[in-house]
Amino acid sequence: MQNVELKAETIRVVGPCDIWSFPLKMKERHPLEYVRQFPHLRCRNNTLGSLLRIRSEATAAIHSFFQDNGYVHIHTPIITSNDCEGAGELFQIEASNKAMESVDKTHFFNVPAFLTVSGQLHLEVMAGAFTHVFTFGPTFRAENSQSRRHLAEFYMVEAELSFTESLQDVMQVMEDLFKTVTNTVLSRCPHDVELFHKYIAPAQKDRLERMLKNKFVTISYNEAVEILKQASQPFSFKPEWGCDLQTEHEKYLVKHCGEVPVFVINYPYDLKPFYMRDNEDGPQHTVAAVDLLVSGIGELCGGSLREERLPFLESRLQRLGLADAYQWYLDLRKFGSVPHGGFGMGFERYLQCILGVDNIKDVIPFPRFSHSCLL
Repeated sequence: MQNVELKAETIRVVGPCDIWSFPLKMKERHPLEYVRQFPHLRCRNNTLGSLLRIRSEATAAIHSFFQDNGYVHIHTPIITSNDCEGAGELFQIEASNKAMESVDKTHFFNVPAFLTVSGQLHLEVMAGAFTHVFTFGPTFRAENSQSRRHLAEFYMVEAELSFTESLQDVMQVMEDLFKTVTNTVLSRCPHDVELFHKYIAPAQKDRLERMLKNKFVTISYNEAVEILKQASQPFSFKPEWGCDLQTEHEKYLVKHCGEVPVFVINYPYDLKPFYMRDNEDGPQHTVAAVDLLVSGIGELCGGSLREERLPFLESRLQRLGLADAYQWYLDLRKFGSVPHGGFGMGFERYLQCILGVDNIKDVIPFPRFSHSCLL
C-alpha cells in the first residue's frame, strides 16, 4: 500500500520508454537470474534498488565502526608484486603491445605485477605505525569458477590490530563488526531489508535475529573434525584431521551449533599461509588462525595472529623458498615489531548472509566471474 495518492493535473514525459521491449515489466517479480542478464538496466529493478541502498548503508556503517574505534583507514594498493594468500590464483598485469614498445618489452614495473588478492601485508606495514588500521576495497581472484560462491572481483574489509597476543581479541572485533553493522543496516534500511526477508528468503529474518541475539560459538579445529566424523549425514568430502574444511562441512558445523555463527580456531600448521603464528603445540602442529562460519554461507571471515618472532618467520620462509621475495616483510620484524593480528571479511558474503541471497552475483552491481565481464 502506498501512503499517498496523487491526482495529476498534467503529465509530461521526460524520457519515453517503450514498455513492450523494456525487459523489466512493472507488475512482474522477475527472478534474480533473469535480471542478471541486463547489468545496464537491473538497478531499476526494485530488488536490486533495495540491495544497492543496503550496500551503500553497510559500507558507511563499516567505515563508522572502525573510525569510532580508533582505526586509521588505509588505501592499500590494487596493483601489487606479492601473493598474500599463496594460492597462485592471480591476475597478472601486462601493458598493452603498444605500451610495451616503450619499455623494451620488459615488465612495466620491472617485476611481475598482479591485481591484489588481499591488502593484509600492506596493512601490516601500516600497523607498525598506526596500531589499528583497516582497508575496504576491491580484491581479485583468477579462480575459474562460476559457482554461487565465487567472483573474480569482490570487496574485502580487512583490519590489523597491534599489541594483541590473544586470538580472542581478533574474534571480538569480528563479532562486534558483524553485529554493529547489521543493526545499523536494519535501523536505516528497514523496508529494503524487509523486501528480501519477505520475498527472497522468508526464513532469513529469524536466522538473523538469532545471530544478533546470541554470543558466537567457539570450537577448535580438532573439535570441528570430531563433530563432522560423528555426523549422521554423508559428506562428499570425508572429514579428516589435516584437511581443509569444505563448504558442506562449514554449513553443517553452523547447523550443529544451533544456527549461531561459529569461530573455528587453531588450524593445522601446513594448511595456512606463512604469516600465521605458530602455536608450538606438539605433534598436532597448529597455528593461531580463526575462520568465522555463518548459516547458509560457510566461511565469512578469516584471520589469525601474525608471526612476529623473526626466527620463526625466517625459518618458514626459507623452507618455502620465499626468503628473498619477502625480505621486506622480515624487515618489519627486524626493525621493531609487536604482537599483532588481523582478519578479512568478504563484503558480498556478508550481504548474502544478512539478506539470504543465494547467489553472490546478485549482491554486487556489476558481477565479474569466469567467462563473464559484461560492461
